[in-house]
Amino acid sequence: MYSIDINFLKDRQTDQKNFEKKRPGISLPTGNLAPVYIGLVVALFFPAIVGTSWWFLQTKDSALEQKIAQLEQENKRLEVGIENIKKIREETKTIHQETQALVSVFDQIRPWSAMLQEVRDRIPTTVQIESIKQMTPTALTGGQPAPNPAGGLEISGFARSFSDVNDFTLTLQQSRFFKATQTKIMTAQLVDAPLPPSAQSTHSSQIKSPQIVKYTIQSSLSDIPASELIRELEQKGTVGLVTRIRSMQQIGVIAR
Repeated sequence: MYSIDINFLKDRQTDQKNFEKKRPGISLPTGNLAPVYIGLVVALFFPAIVGTSWWFLQTKDSALEQKIAQLEQENKRLEVGIENIKKIREETKTIHQETQALVSVFDQIRPWSAMLQEVRDRIPTTVQIESIKQMTPTALTGGQPAPNPAGGLEISGFARSFSDVNDFTLTLQQSRFFKATQTKIMTAQLVDAPLPPSAQSTHSSQIKSPQIVKYTIQSSLSDIPASELIRELEQKGTVGLVTRIRSMQQIGVIAR
């Protein structure tokens, strides 16, 4: 009998060699590889730029949001401050108006001591004063508002003649304490001069009373501020009012 001897290993090696010969090989390009490297760098560079730009924009956006939040808080704080400033300004304006109203009244004050001294300095020697009354503003102006809330004076007395009464009126009109246009003679008439009680009882039938003029003069106080009459007030001895006016001038409440 014949035996079949098959060598599979030998055939396998032959087939493997034939397969290796038939398998196509991968050939790498040779020569100048610069374009390949440039393309690879470009392909990697642009994604990196995009990623970096995105990260930068995200960081910047977060920083801007924080800045916006800080500015909004600062804006709220400033709005509260502005409202407080407006309130303070309104309060200051109200206080200023009240102060000016008080100063305007205070600046029209005429002390009685100064008024009486002014009349005493200007009265002629031939004129006597019987009484001095303070007049209300409405009494002087017939119910109309007066420029000076202090009103004025009514002076009554006796004079030797009508000329003496006129002279007295003219001297009062020249005073800065009184308003010249509203200083007028209201009444002036001849009357018998009053006699002393002793003369009336013993010689009433023998002594004839001389004729004199009984007068009444009214004058309203001038609207010149007291701060402009400091020199006159000092001359009349009104020290207290002058001191207060100068104190208010120093702090700027009244203009110098």
